[in-house]
Amino acid sequence: MRTFKILSLISCLLFISIIAHGQITANEILDRVKENMNSESTITESKMVIRGKRNTREIVSKGYAEGNEKSFTEYLSPEREKGTKMLKLEDKLWIYNPSTDRTIQLSGHMLRQSVMGSDLSYEDMMEDRELIEIYDATIIGEEKIGDRNCYILELNAKVEDASYQKRKTWVDTERFIPLKEELFAKSGQLLKRVSLSDIQKLDGRWYPTKINYKDMLMSGEGTDFIVLNIEFNPEIPDYIFNKASLKR
Repeated sequence: MRTFKILSLISCLLFISIIAHGQITANEILDRVKENMNSESTITESKMVIRGKRNTREIVSKGYAEGNEKSFTEYLSPEREKGTKMLKLEDKLWIYNPSTDRTIQLSGHMLRQSVMGSDLSYEDMMEDRELIEIYDATIIGEEKIGDRNCYILELNAKVEDASYQKRKTWVDTERFIPLKEELFAKSGQLLKRVSLSDIQKLDGRWYPTKINYKDMLMSGEGTDFIVLNIEFNPEIPDYIFNKASLKR
């Protein structure tokens, strides 16, 4: 009788383990990632380190965001970039250049241009839809990055206007933070590789404070986006997200 109870307990635990392992879906993983990475609003001080073929440049900025649809960025240094501002409202993007005192709106093919000579394009900054709205996601395996176990997700575009036809994402199985991502064209060519590191517990959530973006069509070692300070869910005055703020 005792042996039967032990065997029954082992079988029960194995069954629970199998169910628990098979329970999570690709969309649920993306939802968990969203909980860590997204918030109603943020104020971020950051440094962008652009590692080109011949030299390295650093650009410091302060950014304000509400959800994925509103953002305002002011560049603080170096002197050449100081005072440049960007405003994004849904699918519209304006840039103010203090040297010419002009504001221009970027659209169409202009959005594919590099941001300040970095490995990021304006198009990368403009995407405001949730991944599950744009892609069909599946779990295709598991792999270690460093000492972290990761789910490997494959995301295939289900809309015509997706910036990338396919994405592969490595997500930490415990902390639900993406640690690596590869972005592909319709032809299957790898366009960009993203590595996320320096994960910290901030305001009760896991968050990467260093992200390296590497445009595979450009030379150099990519662009590091380093978070110097970040506030989650602060109140941001309405005037920030207004075209008048560009010349303020």
